[in-house]
Amino acid sequence: MLRFFVLLLLLLNGLYFAWSQEYLRGYGFGPEKTGEPQRLSRQIHPEAIRILSVKEAQDEAATAQAPAKPAECLQAGLFDERQAEAIRQALRDALPPEAWSLNPVTEPARWIVYMGPYPNAEALVKKRKELAVLKINPENVGNPKLVPGLTLGGFDSKAAADTALATFKQRGVQTARTVQERVEVTGALLKLPAVDEALRARLKTLSPAPISKPLQNCV
Repeated sequence: MLRFFVLLLLLLNGLYFAWSQEYLRGYGFGPEKTGEPQRLSRQIHPEAIRILSVKEAQDEAATAQAPAKPAECLQAGLFDERQAEAIRQALRDALPPEAWSLNPVTEPARWIVYMGPYPNAEALVKKRKELAVLKINPENVGNPKLVPGLTLGGFDSKAAADTALATFKQRGVQTARTVQERVEVTGALLKLPAVDEALRARLKTLSPAPISKPLQNCV
């Protein structure tokens, strides 16, 4: 029995030696080759390897861990007929039809209770302080022709603005008056109901950029 085990051990050692030296390669047996060209064939796109700095690695890790920003409704406008047609042609080819819309909108005239214009920024600051004493919080005007000036409120009609002006005068405001900040405007409003990161990236690739006014949250 002992002789059998010795012979079996010698046989196994001989087979391992023949296998390791690739003497059995012709019979389909042999160790896996690790030299060339086998090693190169196992590489997966080595040209895609990129060396990152510590900051780049941290930034990419933070980006990967950050939750995706939810889609939001954005709008821009108003656009005249020529601007709207340029937007329509650009978005028709770049985005699916359900991702955007251009709708006719009439922006009503706006009247304000106005104070100004003031000769300089110092005068504007002084007037703000005087109004603060009266517990009135003014805002800057939106019409560049009325800058530098302040508005105490905006209204859809001159009658409503005149009524508000009378109330402010009773509170001690004597130099205000009603003016029309803008006239009625008809145009097209661009609406993007669900803007995610992918859609935002596609909008940035539009060249030339047809959306000439800033995108804002939908009202």
